[in-house]
Amino acid sequence: MFCAGLKKKGRREMELLEELQWRGIIYQQTDEEGIKALLENEQVSLYCGVDPTADSMHIGHLLPFLTLRRFQNNGHRPIVLVGGATGLIGDPSGKKEERKLQTLEMVQHNVACIKKQLEKIFKFEGENGAKLVNNYDWAGSMDIVTFLRDFGKHIGVNYMLAKDTVASRLETGISFTEFTYTILQAMDFLHLYENHNCKMQIGGSDQWGNITTGLELIRKMKPEGEKAYGLTIPLVTKADGTKFGKTESGAIWLDPKKTSPYEFYQFWINTADADVVKYLKIFTFLTPATIEELENSVKEEPHLRKAQKALAEEMTRLIHGNEALEQAQKITAALFSGDVKSLTAAEIEQGFKDVPSFEQASGEEIGLVDLLVAAGISSSKRQAREDVQNGAVSINGEKVTDTAYVLSEKDKMEGEFTIIRRGKKKYHLVKYK
Repeated sequence: MFCAGLKKKGRREMELLEELQWRGIIYQQTDEEGIKALLENEQVSLYCGVDPTADSMHIGHLLPFLTLRRFQNNGHRPIVLVGGATGLIGDPSGKKEERKLQTLEMVQHNVACIKKQLEKIFKFEGENGAKLVNNYDWAGSMDIVTFLRDFGKHIGVNYMLAKDTVASRLETGISFTEFTYTILQAMDFLHLYENHNCKMQIGGSDQWGNITTGLELIRKMKPEGEKAYGLTIPLVTKADGTKFGKTESGAIWLDPKKTSPYEFYQFWINTADADVVKYLKIFTFLTPATIEELENSVKEEPHLRKAQKALAEEMTRLIHGNEALEQAQKITAALFSGDVKSLTAAEIEQGFKDVPSFEQASGEEIGLVDLLVAAGISSSKRQAREDVQNGAVSINGEKVTDTAYVLSEKDKMEGEFTIIRRGKKKYHLVKYK
């Protein structure tokens, strides 16, 4: 849930920058005092951007946009930029080698997909409703002479070579295409400054060089005395040193077709105790008082995992909505208890996506012992019979101890699946074709 009035227990209401500091969200500011004065004296338009390198964002993209939403909650106006032009070039930030160029059609498709995801995060109506822009609208048709004369002229080569994103690539090589990326992003800041009164850009810590290039371009091309600002957000890390947002199966995507709501929910609920309070602070809109209570729960009753449940609920609701959250919780409860009969076929597909599966012809009957061996659930018929007799095998959540049991239509959930469990946690899925 989004909360505009964030208060820390026993204290006055926090100022926005103070709150961001408490949450551990601020990494660098180009002018701390200037930003503070700006936010105190006017409704500020500020922006954050993403390049459409894929047809979905992943959770590594979330923090800058959630931070932008915090500014909106405090009365400021967010501008959300999708880089239809810069996505055609490729940001060298954090990359050791050249990005593979995408076609215009691919980028435009990705832009459309990402816009839908951003629309779930921001409020687009009202006095400070968000604006969604695409830099292809002003940079896509620009000719090379205009680019060089009107913009390239103001950014020195020595200035660009000093940027970490460029300097780190000089030995391995960087193309002129990626070398000029920082100027293209600087043009975005200038365009938004001139056309949308945008005075501030925020982004991840790897965007510091691009943000400051934008400020340099504004300084060179606008009258003396006009100012803009930049703020960056720290890289999200895990206490054990492993990379945030990655699992054995890959990245955690916002697209439910790439990462199901159940998998998304499971990612957050499996957060380690050492990380959960930090993630509650930076990713959720829960109040400091609520987060402090959850922090105490982690210390005093960690087995209840209240903090992890709150984190998983907040994030799944934000990205996928209440219905998907309830579905993820239902699947989680069914798998924990073993009572899987209440699950629908769609929920089974989500919850059992990564468990071993076996395909069985829908019109053929098969004995349970034969199925256990054929599906690799038991190593031999002898072992299968022992497993059944010992009560170690369940069909759709119900124990079966009859070694002569033959699966029939009643064992097919919605005519599509049978869930076999051996022991307490080893699930297998039978699919009928």
